[in-house]
Amino acid sequence: MSYFKYHLFFCLNQRENGKDCCAQHGANDLFEYAKTRCKELGLSGEGQVRINKAGCLDRCAHGPAMVVYPEAIWYTAVDKSDIDEIISEHFIKGQAVDRLRIE
Repeated sequence: MSYFKYHLFFCLNQRENGKDCCAQHGANDLFEYAKTRCKELGLSGEGQVRINKAGCLDRCAHGPAMVVYPEAIWYTAVDKSDIDEIISEHFIKGQAVDRLRIE
């Protein structure tokens, strides 16, 4: 069994050349919000959810981009309500949020 039930890697990449990147789409604020909400809901820690910063995940056009393991489900999020939906549906209920998936 894995140490965490779900492990979310959240791209926070900032490109110096001005090209599109997750940081330009509010990734840092959404990352902090996701970590805070999971802690507030008691979802953080061993056997539960871990949210980590990631460098470039090479999905810049979909930014902010993130991936949840062990299922390798890729998501994008536009605002905090999208993060809330990923937390409630995927992390709590175990159901992927199809409308936010990146294929």
